[in-house]
Amino acid sequence: MEQLIEILKSIHPEIDYETCNTLIDDNIIDSFDIVTLISEINDEFDVAIPADEIIPENFNSAKALYQLIERLSDE
Repeated sequence: MEQLIEILKSIHPEIDYETCNTLIDDNIIDSFDIVTLISEINDEFDVAIPADEIIPENFNSAKALYQLIERLSDE
């Protein structure tokens, strides 16, 4: 999770990713940020996020995103 928080902070360092669960709902991260995140996650965790998993629920919080990474890692 720490690695993911570091990736997120490199995009928007002003956000408290430990508590924020409205990253998409409040337009904190946009489509460009998501593309960057997907690339960074692929590099850092060796996980490819398929297009059908790029939904707001998976990107609204660091916790949801980390759960996605864990789930995809197990597949």
